[in-house]
Amino acid sequence: MQLVPSTILALAAIVILFAKGPRRGLWAFLALAPFGAAAAFNLPALGGATIGLKELTVVALVVVIWVTPDGPNRLLGTLRPGQPGFLLLLLMIVCALSAIFAPVVFRGATEVFSLSRSANTRGIISIPLRANTGNITQLFTMTLAALSFLVFATAFRIRPDARAVLTGMAVATGIHFVLGWLDILTGAAGLSVLMEPIRTANYAILDDVRMIGLKRMIGGFSEASSFGKFSLALFAFWLPCWVGSPSSRLAQIMLAASAIVLLRSTSSSAYVALVVFLLGYGLFAATARMQSMVPKRMVIVFFVGILTFWMAALAIYASYQLVDPVTAFLDRAILDKMDTQSGLERMSWNTQAFRNFTDTKLVGAGLGSVRASNWLIACLGSIGLIGTLLFLAFLTSLVRLPAQSEDPQVTIVITALKSACFAIFIAALLTSATPNLGVFFFTLAGLAAGLSRGTSLSGQTVR
Repeated sequence: MQLVPSTILALAAIVILFAKGPRRGLWAFLALAPFGAAAAFNLPALGGATIGLKELTVVALVVVIWVTPDGPNRLLGTLRPGQPGFLLLLLMIVCALSAIFAPVVFRGATEVFSLSRSANTRGIISIPLRANTGNITQLFTMTLAALSFLVFATAFRIRPDARAVLTGMAVATGIHFVLGWLDILTGAAGLSVLMEPIRTANYAILDDVRMIGLKRMIGGFSEASSFGKFSLALFAFWLPCWVGSPSSRLAQIMLAASAIVLLRSTSSSAYVALVVFLLGYGLFAATARMQSMVPKRMVIVFFVGILTFWMAALAIYASYQLVDPVTAFLDRAILDKMDTQSGLERMSWNTQAFRNFTDTKLVGAGLGSVRASNWLIACLGSIGLIGTLLFLAFLTSLVRLPAQSEDPQVTIVITALKSACFAIFIAALLTSATPNLGVFFFTLAGLAAGLSRGTSLSGQTVR
């Protein structure tokens, strides 16, 4: 185990969480989320695999809840049939079986773009399917992500606290915004070395990539795409908060901050996901309110949004035709993306991953064996048809979580958490290499499930 400068961040968060618990200390955990390229420690024995800050802290949180009175029973209560946790448990069983047995059973039966670091010594290459360290590390990280759901769904079921969620997300948004602009400022001053203590993960850090002369913003992440996806998740959380409570200064400031860094990220996948998210959010909001009177604010937001989108599209089209820098930016960021070497390579990953799915008789080549560039194809190629259906069932159960409560703040926060999960899922459909949606996604999902179930058990829910 190799300790790094950012290890101290994980230790500090763990101390706070042990002192305050997962509910009052939620802000300390979410404060780690913007440090996407920071390692708690690296594992040279496993090919240099990295254990992130959030992943290590999740283990500490499991211990915190386990040692509380009746803690084990409360954790098991989250996994009871009929709840999202039960579907997640079934999914994790399938993931474990696939990671352990599929590469052995189907050894050599298909070619895969391996995630193992031994393959990455010459780049990502196609090799015959076999067991590798990627099966271990991917199962480990997926398990930690699932544990984050278990921890927060349990903690907030026992004691629902919407205000703690708002505080934690505000802390995460503020740190993310600051790190993004520190990245730009230190890069402009030639002092990028100052960001190295929080970029300790054992993978490539693309901190000096430029687009039409602009440095791409990566903040505490390894590259602009990851930074943009996290920015999108924050934006998707604060948008329903602002719509539900437009007079809230916190929602206004956080929405503006997340929107600024999202647009500045220059991530094409984040831009596309943003458009899809806004369309989906608008359709969902309209459908959800069809049987009730639509508030005046929603009508204004809807029509202003349509008008703004139309005018922005006209302005972008005109600029693309007439302004050379804009033409170059849009060509590189979006329009010519699939014609680049990276785009063609990612398409070949998806093609090969789907072939892995069919070559293994729809069972999948095993979690950690396949690399793709689309969440659905990654699931099919890795955990097969059964695993993919269980994952989709879990996601559906999150969508169906009751959000209505006598406390308007609880209603808004549950809706916002589901909205952020939706945005992360959209981004994953565009670029995710593995089935794992990440600790941050499962944390938000756990908070939503915990708040929804907790208010229901306390008799606060209306429907």
